[in-house]
Amino acid sequence: MDITTLNEQRCLHARRAFWLGSVCAVSYLAVYTARNVLSICTPSMVAEGFSTTETIGTLSSAFFLCYAVGQLVNGIIGDRVRAGTMLSGGLVLAGLCHLSFPYLSAYPHLALTAYGLTGYFLSMIYGPMTKVSAESVELVYAVRCCLAYTFVSYLGSPLAGILAFVFRWQRVFNLSSIVLLGMGAFCFVQFRLMERTGAVRYIRYGHGEDGVAAKTAKGRCDEKAAETEKGSKPAGIRILLEREIVRFTFVSILTGIVRTTVVFWLPSYLTQQLGFSAKTASVLFAAGTFLISLSVFAAAFLYECFQRNTNLVVLISFLAAGLFFLLTYAVPWPVWNISFLILAILFSNCAASMLWGRYCPGFGDTGMCSSVTGFLDFMSYMAASVSSTVFADAVSAIGWEGLILVWIGLMAVGVVVMLPFKKRERV
Repeated sequence: MDITTLNEQRCLHARRAFWLGSVCAVSYLAVYTARNVLSICTPSMVAEGFSTTETIGTLSSAFFLCYAVGQLVNGIIGDRVRAGTMLSGGLVLAGLCHLSFPYLSAYPHLALTAYGLTGYFLSMIYGPMTKVSAESVELVYAVRCCLAYTFVSYLGSPLAGILAFVFRWQRVFNLSSIVLLGMGAFCFVQFRLMERTGAVRYIRYGHGEDGVAAKTAKGRCDEKAAETEKGSKPAGIRILLEREIVRFTFVSILTGIVRTTVVFWLPSYLTQQLGFSAKTASVLFAAGTFLISLSVFAAAFLYECFQRNTNLVVLISFLAAGLFFLLTYAVPWPVWNISFLILAILFSNCAASMLWGRYCPGFGDTGMCSSVTGFLDFMSYMAASVSSTVFADAVSAIGWEGLILVWIGLMAVGVVVMLPFKKRERV
């Protein structure tokens, strides 16, 4: 193969990766915008007497619980069903449930059910999306795609904050629902086009539609491909343990609590603890969560600085997050307080970026990338579901200062879990 042909193939792979990554990233931005609507609208809903902090805590717990269970179930299904079907179906069904929620206020149980189902249907997105990225493009592009997904997930919070600043909370729910419905139709069309042009390829659990040769042709682990050809099961328990699934399950739990539950209650912290108005809190939330979204780039920078050692970057991230949570507790002045809190969440999200952007795509050669990603997301959101209710009750029992001490303790656990760290392969 001459150099011209090789360069043309590389350009083709890059274009296909950009196409797939762009479609998935825009869809995932819609998911996270809808997910953050309840959080940013909480101060207005409470101020207008529509709901109470305890009721909001119950709604958020139901959402996270359904989202967590859905990640586990849909992660497994995602290894067997085409990603285009999962993404478009999940977006449309979530959009319908999300749209109905504000109109069910007179029927609390129905409103709770609708919001919980929104969480379940949104869980149909991430696992299949990670799998199709890991299987359709070269590993280097798959990693970049997954980092892009992590980045846009953080952008959902500031986008929801902007919507809440401009519109009343009912309108914010309506607009985010319409976006979900539109993205569902967009995904359906785009994935059909990518499937026809070969930009998307699917590999079934255990053995692929495209065969082992497809993996080898893309430069993925020839030895593992040979093992699959001989009939062994590289995606079994042995491989999971070798790739430190237990350790990264703890990482998923700890970072899930911070990136989901702590961020969810951030607007309430701004109004109740720091005394800002609901409108000001929405602006600060938008600005703060935009800065938090830069954690993807901070994680990439640390990854290169520390010789592409994933475990060491996660350890340093937990250590820095714990330090900034401690400063949040120690410094009461609002400007410094919120600055330290944002930095604490940012560094915790650096650890999350390593998990979702580096660790999970590495399972693309096993045929069960969606299942592993779904399991880790399940653990993350189960922890978020429990902690959301606990945090809501803890504010009354121990106050926000006591809750910050809990967050410091969680980061300390993260440091312990990552010791001793082991150097992972470069990607």
